[in-house]
Amino acid sequence: MSSSTTTGTTTATGARTEEAAALIGGARERIDALDDRIIGLVQERMAVSAVIQEARITSGGRRVNLSRETAVLGHYRDALGKSGTALAMTLLELCRGRV
Repeated sequence: MSSSTTTGTTTATGARTEEAAALIGGARERIDALDDRIIGLVQERMAVSAVIQEARITSGGRRVNLSRETAVLGHYRDALGKSGTALAMTLLELCRGRV
């Protein structure tokens, strides 16, 4: 195999061998599929959150329940560490105010 073929095949992955490039390519396809599932789950979470907010507001309550948000933040922090808190904050932000 010529070095230009090897370089062309591995450049997109940053790998230095064909075997590594194949492994990385397959793993990236799996990550892409996981990302699609995560996006779908986030969209589902947003829809469920909108139902909760609507019920809370309709019953005379507040749109946001801070004690619940604190529990969600703690859950993500406990499971994923400090970065989990940032992830939870992003999810909460995405789910607020959709009503």
